[in-house]
Amino acid sequence: MRSVDMQSYDVTAESTAPPDAIWVLLRNPRSWPEWSRIDALDTGRSRGLSPDGQDSVGATRAYRTGKVVTRERITELALEPGHRFSYEGVDIPQMADYHATIELHELPGGGTRIHWYGTYMARGRMRWVFQWYLRRFMQSMATGLAEHAAGLEAPPASGPG
Repeated sequence: MRSVDMQSYDVTAESTAPPDAIWVLLRNPRSWPEWSRIDALDTGRSRGLSPDGQDSVGATRAYRTGKVVTRERITELALEPGHRFSYEGVDIPQMADYHATIELHELPGGGTRIHWYGTYMARGRMRWVFQWYLRRFMQSMATGLAEHAAGLEAPPASGPG
């Protein structure tokens, strides 16, 4: 496919949680439905999932959102420099050549900036729909991850004393 046919998205979100806390959530495919618009992990269509919830390069995760199931393979897990989680589409209806990266950058005063970006080729008439929809969907993913991680890091509220 020609590079001029490629589309992209690039979104960011900030969390009060440290990068390590967010990293654990990214590597655990069972956490994704907790903080995103994904409905469920389809373990029957996934391959190479780690029993401890910390998937490695090569693991293929199948997620169901509504009636659609997408499959994505982890292609990179790098802790230096920073935290970098990359994956590619294996089977995504209406999309080809999907590659995405999530970078976690520690903020000077604490917390994390989540930078989530990707490129893809939408099939057929979906090109214009994806250009509008996918950026918004991925922004909700980054924001959901940031908020969920921050909630896990928050100290428990103290009751009446």
